[in-house]
Amino acid sequence: MTDTGTTRATDDELALLDRWWRAANYLSVGQIYLLDNPMLEVPLAPEHIKPRLLGHWGTTPGLNLLYAHCNRVIRQRDLAAVFVAGPGHGGPAVVANTYLEGVYSEVYPHIGRGTEGIRRLFRQFSFPGGIPSHAAPQTPGSLNEGGELGYSLMHATGAVFDDPDAIAFCAIGDGEAETGPLATSWHAPAFLDPVRDGAVVPILHLNGYKIANPTVLARIPEEQLLSLIRGWGWEPHVVSGDDPALVHRALADTFDDVLDGIAAIRAAARSDGASAGSPPRWPMIVLRTPKGWTGPKVVDGQQVEGTFRAHQVPLDQVRTNPEHLRQLEDWLRGYRAEELFDADGELLPELAALAPDGDRRMGANPRSNGGLLLEDLELPDFRRSAVRVDAPGTGTTSATGVMGEWLREVMRLNPSSFRLFGPDETASNRLQAVFGVTGRAWQEPILATDDHLAPDGRVMEVLSEHLLQGWLEGYLLTGRHGLLSSYEAFAHIVDSMVNQHAKWLHDINRIPWRRDIASLNYLITSHVWRQDHNGSSHQDPGFMDHVINKKAELARVYLPPDANCLLSVADHVLRSRQYINVIVAGKQPALDYLTMDEAIAHCTRGLGIWSWASTTDGEPDVVLAAAGEIPTMEVLAAADLLRQHLPDLGVRVVNVVDLMRLQSPEEHPHGLDDREFDAIFTADKPVVFAFHGYPALVHRLTYKRANHAQLHVHGYIEEGTTTTPFDMVMLNRLDRFSLAMDVIDRVPGLGSSQAVLRQRFADARLAARAYTREHGEDDPAISGWTWPHR
Repeated sequence: MTDTGTTRATDDELALLDRWWRAANYLSVGQIYLLDNPMLEVPLAPEHIKPRLLGHWGTTPGLNLLYAHCNRVIRQRDLAAVFVAGPGHGGPAVVANTYLEGVYSEVYPHIGRGTEGIRRLFRQFSFPGGIPSHAAPQTPGSLNEGGELGYSLMHATGAVFDDPDAIAFCAIGDGEAETGPLATSWHAPAFLDPVRDGAVVPILHLNGYKIANPTVLARIPEEQLLSLIRGWGWEPHVVSGDDPALVHRALADTFDDVLDGIAAIRAAARSDGASAGSPPRWPMIVLRTPKGWTGPKVVDGQQVEGTFRAHQVPLDQVRTNPEHLRQLEDWLRGYRAEELFDADGELLPELAALAPDGDRRMGANPRSNGGLLLEDLELPDFRRSAVRVDAPGTGTTSATGVMGEWLREVMRLNPSSFRLFGPDETASNRLQAVFGVTGRAWQEPILATDDHLAPDGRVMEVLSEHLLQGWLEGYLLTGRHGLLSSYEAFAHIVDSMVNQHAKWLHDINRIPWRRDIASLNYLITSHVWRQDHNGSSHQDPGFMDHVINKKAELARVYLPPDANCLLSVADHVLRSRQYINVIVAGKQPALDYLTMDEAIAHCTRGLGIWSWASTTDGEPDVVLAAAGEIPTMEVLAAADLLRQHLPDLGVRVVNVVDLMRLQSPEEHPHGLDDREFDAIFTADKPVVFAFHGYPALVHRLTYKRANHAQLHVHGYIEEGTTTTPFDMVMLNRLDRFSLAMDVIDRVPGLGSSQAVLRQRFADARLAARAYTREHGEDDPAISGWTWPHR
């Protein structure tokens, strides 16, 4: 980026820029309406019009205006910039501009540079077998689809972390600005480091309306709006008007002022070093232009331009209403395409020259196709972090505490390509070892009483799961790696964002020019079975259900039972690409079961028989299965009870790490075939399965198995309160006594012969609950249980 004092745009430059804008508007209207006759070589007729008009015009001219002005400053200053289109259904604009700059035809050669190419460009838009109306993955340069609103500014911010040369121009719709995630995104200046990070240029486009209502930020007094913006830490620059010539001049000068300001901030911070407590006031733009600008002003006697009626399709009866057809033709011809394209439909050379060169074109910037830049993480050998296990189920370790020590080395080895994200929970989730190599990102004042805050910190903490998820997505989409840790119950806050990211991954798997990106990785901890102290509001294990709903090619869910297994799984997921990985692991001290070599083998298999906990190497009478840290302990405790009281009963203990192994290979690539499944779980013996989450999920994953009728799943059944850890499992009948009782109920012949034993187990449950009510904690014989067999 050049120094301040850049020469201002000349009138001739702005005249050319206006012609680019007209060309983009023409291509945008054509995408919405035209099936044929793209250059209006003959009078427009109904058969030239698409039968279903599905585009959105209202936001499009503003996006086209901004894209044109971004191109000017990119060329002038040699910027490495991406364009983030936040307004919903802004696809026509981004498609039009990437076509004009030549990128679209490069990635889609059948959409050529001429009349036939433009016809194909028009025909594909919002058409069966074509492209969506958003800035979808199919659109070059896009890293924010703009379908579900609210994520543009957080994606733009995540995109510039650890990329000091990057600029993200972020167009924010005023309807989008009403969403909670976008409102939170304005806090970016508190976290952006002017030394190690790039810069974001938010452009709040106030065109006044959503689908049918005015927007709040467009209607409040301007003084109030600017006070809000300044309070968030930005310095607003306002451009408004409806005269194109005046708006072009004002916007060009404003872009120069904004970029001069960014250059000055960078120069000062990078020469003197950023100082905590004095974050720069980053410049941003407030742009007010009419909704549906340059479109029909009045339709059927009602004002359209500048109103909510311009939001979607201003002329919606073009095939059947001759007056609408006439207005559409006048609208298109008003852009004077003969001044923009030659007789063959090629963009005129003087306009084509307005596009930046090569990868400086925003549609071609490799940051918007992050797999082009992605490099493998340098990962420390997780085996060196192994917990020593002399005998299974005797020692205890905080699994996430051990993982935190390993992550410290990950962050040390990858200082510009890996970040850790979490909502004020890094220490709570026992990952605080990472503060040995970096701090929490923070640009605001730092007090002596604060803990590990740093202007250049790479641990991202803020009490907004939306913001963290959006930052991480922007970071991944531009070619880096990361991990988000969250309390289990509150991971649901980003359910919808997971949906959108999954759709993005699904689409790019089918787009040859899009490259694979690093997986979206979650560490779900502070889980349901250890939220007894916080109560039912913190008790919900359903995030894994949500992720498993996604395409099998994308979804991965792991439940490592101990610290060594967690290390093995963590190494695996940080090496992966194109997945959504969910790891569910506890932070409290828990029993260790497997040596590192055993853990690697177990996690590689995804599930397996624990022969040391079983009482038979042959055909069992019953299978005790577990998935999850606490279910594993309760299954082992139940196996211990059965071994003591029913020594002749053949018990097989199975532990599941990779939940997707329960499915068949036809349903998931990790699935076990029926032969393998039956060999482990048997084809006809009762299976008592202790599961970390909702029981229905295991039934859903195994419903096709031959032995499904014999599968009896214990898990979370929405019973919770503020209580003790063991009382939590008892409330949901996941406790060792309930599991042992279920074995007696399910194994043929035991129900009547072992009625006394069953009653003894039921009494033990009552005694355990009574102890908690009297002492306020669990019976030490239960809370201190370890595996007694060597």
